[in-house]
Amino acid sequence: MFKRTNQVSLLIYIFLSIFFMETLLRVTTTGGVFSNGLVFLAMFTISAGIILYLIGSFFEGKSLHYSLIGLLSITAFVFASQLIYYKTFRMLYTFYSLGNSLQVLQFWRDIVAKVTDNIHWIFLMFLPVFLIVIYGKKYFPYDRVHKQIRYLLIFTMISSHLLGLLTLQVIGKDQNSPYDLYYKNSNSLLSLENLGLLTTMRLDFQRLIFGWSPALEASSYDFYYSSPPDPKANIPDDTDVMKVRIEYNVMDIDFQKLMENESKKSIIDLHNYFSKVAPTAKNPYTGKYKGYNLILITAESFSPYGIHKELTPTLYKLYNEGYQFANFYTPLWGVSTSDGEYVALTSLIPKNGVWSFYLSGNKYMPFAMGNQLKNLGYTSVAYHNHFYDYYRRDVSHPNMGYDYKGVGNGLKISTPWPASDLEMMEKTVDEYINNQPFHAYYMTVSGHMQYNFTGNAMALKNKGLVADLPYSDAAKAYIATQIELDKSLEYLLNKLEEACIADKTLIALSSDHYPYGLEYEVIDELVGHQVERNFELYKNSFLLYTKGMEPEIIDKPASSLDIIPTLSNLLGLEYDSRLLMGRDIFSNHHPLVIFLSKSFITDKGFYNTITKEFIPNDGLEVDEDYINGISSIVNERIYYSAKILETDYYRRVFAQ
Repeated sequence: MFKRTNQVSLLIYIFLSIFFMETLLRVTTTGGVFSNGLVFLAMFTISAGIILYLIGSFFEGKSLHYSLIGLLSITAFVFASQLIYYKTFRMLYTFYSLGNSLQVLQFWRDIVAKVTDNIHWIFLMFLPVFLIVIYGKKYFPYDRVHKQIRYLLIFTMISSHLLGLLTLQVIGKDQNSPYDLYYKNSNSLLSLENLGLLTTMRLDFQRLIFGWSPALEASSYDFYYSSPPDPKANIPDDTDVMKVRIEYNVMDIDFQKLMENESKKSIIDLHNYFSKVAPTAKNPYTGKYKGYNLILITAESFSPYGIHKELTPTLYKLYNEGYQFANFYTPLWGVSTSDGEYVALTSLIPKNGVWSFYLSGNKYMPFAMGNQLKNLGYTSVAYHNHFYDYYRRDVSHPNMGYDYKGVGNGLKISTPWPASDLEMMEKTVDEYINNQPFHAYYMTVSGHMQYNFTGNAMALKNKGLVADLPYSDAAKAYIATQIELDKSLEYLLNKLEEACIADKTLIALSSDHYPYGLEYEVIDELVGHQVERNFELYKNSFLLYTKGMEPEIIDKPASSLDIIPTLSNLLGLEYDSRLLMGRDIFSNHHPLVIFLSKSFITDKGFYNTITKEFIPNDGLEVDEDYINGISSIVNERIYYSAKILETDYYRRVFAQ
């Protein structure tokens, strides 16, 4: 009887060890401890603890002792590695990412730095392992577990899991609820907080193996389709409205015929959805830069606090002498830089849990700027001053219409990390500047973390220029990396000026994500106040400039999802605004900024799906129907973005 009691105590120790790791990870990532998720964490952890115990129970004596040490060590390593991944990329890794983990190891310097900074948390993760190594033999017996006990444990494990699933049904099925995250939604950080890491990773593995798409429930709220903005609303009062002909950014697509000739229900649903989407109307900005050269830049970790009148004068010039988008956001998605780039170059929302950009590499992508402009006879080139195949850009970028070069397939860059954006410009501009019209795309890297003066070559290079700033070293190092980006832009503008085409070249620059390599307190320091974490943290700048233009401030809420339709309209390209998830910012269409959590921003205010709180803009009021309606639109855009990727939908529409 005494031995059986001690065996139970060993089982309890394993359960408490896992529960401790789960709680510690929540504290160090989402910060959430006391919530509904604690209940599910406990129930699902019971099952996980029993599984570990049962695996070890097939041994006895020293073998059992060492097997449990090994199992707890593996578990602690998983938790610790997820902690370091989060501290580095502000997200959790997935099993899909694990399949490409060798690429992540290219950032080993960043990983080592984060391990050093968080060594105390890592020690705590392994504390249960250390304790069982030191005291296990003294306090726990390691006799073989009898079959009857093993059957009882299996019954308990199944019962605990079923009880957890039953509780999911009872506690509520709202958006981002534990039920929603378990069955319908994929958001690793919210899932971590509500279900625990082990359950989150199990769900991720199941979805990867068996396939998964975000779920979509039918909505009874259709104001977005039935009441699109009136394109004549902004016409001057003295104009005869009846004589104004309104044209839309649409292509000749017969959705009804497509539905009649299609047998797959999933594709019919797509046709039906897009046939009802309200298109954007052409406007005074349509074709304003028709025939212009286009230089499109995704700048690594660029943000408004990298713009400084004296230190980054070219960025300052582009911001103040171009279109100034005062309410622009770059939400963070599931796969860091790759997803941020995917959104900006496709106007589609990434599918969670996979590398959407890589998967798009064998899909037809007609609205990517490379393909659109190449079809019009443009020279279409792309460059990246890091390894050419990182995130498998060697697959995605040629598919978007680019003659693509990176380090290792034609672009030779000096070795310091991160590489110089200025050097990339110096070695590439001459390849296309005399082949007009041209479209050049750049993915920069000089702004990459870590932000210090020991492991960041660009920060060290420009250290003297930021020495007198009243900031911490991390803040100074970040600005120093942006100085290198600024130098590359200065070189680019000078080359355009020398070629006498500065006034015929449109420059568009946005970020892949906010500089998450900075701790929150450093961001607060740069901004000058404590930054709100749900929306303000993602506020950014979209630079759109050509020489001689009239500066203009645009207050409309917008995001990187809107870049492709905006550029397509400005360049006077033939595109179908219904088939993209963003909207032309200059149109009078309803603005909508979508976040990973399904929170959103509109012209009426901010809605936080976690707190269920709508923060209206001054003087405005909204009802529950409005919130539900916009939430439905958000769900639809996330769902149909994934379906476009999964089904190669554009190829079906255009019969390619």
